[in-house]
Amino acid sequence: MPAGGSGSKRKDVHERALGLLAVRARSRRELERRLLQAGFDRDEEVDPELQRLERVGLIDDEAFAQAVAEQAFGPRREGRRAVAARLFAAGVSRETAEAVLDAGGADEEARAFGLASQRVTRLAGLPREKAFQRLSGLLMRRGYAPDVARGAALRALDLQVDA
Repeated sequence: MPAGGSGSKRKDVHERALGLLAVRARSRRELERRLLQAGFDRDEEVDPELQRLERVGLIDDEAFAQAVAEQAFGPRREGRRAVAARLFAAGVSRETAEAVLDAGGADEEARAFGLASQRVTRLAGLPREKAFQRLSGLLMRRGYAPDVARGAALRALDLQVDA
């Protein structure tokens, strides 16, 4: 261990934390897990470093959750269930996750229908029942509730038949 004792060790945990945050935003719990896996001591190194990073605004679970939800609800067009699972896996508190999901995931049915409408043309040659199964299955895998997925798939298939 280099001269300087705990000061150099703290620098190591600080550098590791900043390196992890440079790759992508992380929740407090994700960062904590990674630092503990790297062998840093929870009480003497990890907890003080996480508190420091929170104070300076580099760790913010609410901002992290909002960014995850915006990406998932926007370009990825995922359902509420998928986003909730991702946030819970990242260690975001239930209260924070639910507040972000309630604010950002308001129109679940419209998002599901948008994705279904986008994908329905790929299923044009299939029998209606098979196309429905594939389309509703896709929506459920993306985190939409079964009733929302089935409704969006039916509406998108009806549009295709009308066209």
